[in-house]
Amino acid sequence: MVLPSGVRERVAAVHGGSALPERLRLYDDWAADYDQDVAALEYRAPHLAAASLAFAFPAAPAGARLLDVACGTGLVARELHRHGFRCLHGVDGSAGMLERARSTGLYQELRRCVLGREPLPGPAEQYDAVTVVGALGEGQVPTTVLPELLRVTKPGGFLCLTTRSNPSNLRYKRELEAELGKLECCGAWQKLLAQEVEHWERATSEEESTQGTGYISGVVYLYQKCPVPPLED
Repeated sequence: MVLPSGVRERVAAVHGGSALPERLRLYDDWAADYDQDVAALEYRAPHLAAASLAFAFPAAPAGARLLDVACGTGLVARELHRHGFRCLHGVDGSAGMLERARSTGLYQELRRCVLGREPLPGPAEQYDAVTVVGALGEGQVPTTVLPELLRVTKPGGFLCLTTRSNPSNLRYKRELEAELGKLECCGAWQKLLAQEVEHWERATSEEESTQGTGYISGVVYLYQKCPVPPLED
């Protein structure tokens, strides 16, 4: 199956080395076509991340407060909603993406925030879970944001992160996993899951394809912020 015209170009543009203002403009311009483009790519990260969080929560999640970082058009919110999550807040650096997310009606609050340049809005320790799906990658959100994600998460709360394992993202993935490991070693959180997924999304070039499959691979990470509450008897 051939990818629709323009998908390769739009993906390449936002993952290129453009400066932040230009990259945000590209996302603004992409917002109208984003959902249909990622559907054509068979992008599975929102589904996989939401399923991982749903499995982690010990009770019905309706009252849990979640922050969807780099929320885009709301793909993660749609998946979380299917799992019973209702109290969803979102942030994104692109005004165009936020407009699309707002139209879903799934978020109780949406704010513009350029992660890596400014802190997340709101006080510390206010969310039961934080997600960053799709934005942790080369040319996107820097790995230095991890402490800020921890700051807004409640003790015992969950953080679900994803990244890609395609060749052009391997340097970033190594850097990310080093930072994840440092935070675990210092007792900031504990790792619950690191799930490698082969058919993450369709590759946009032969060079990015995993062993000629036509797809790239990716990984879902799930962490729990320390101190972790004791198990109930």
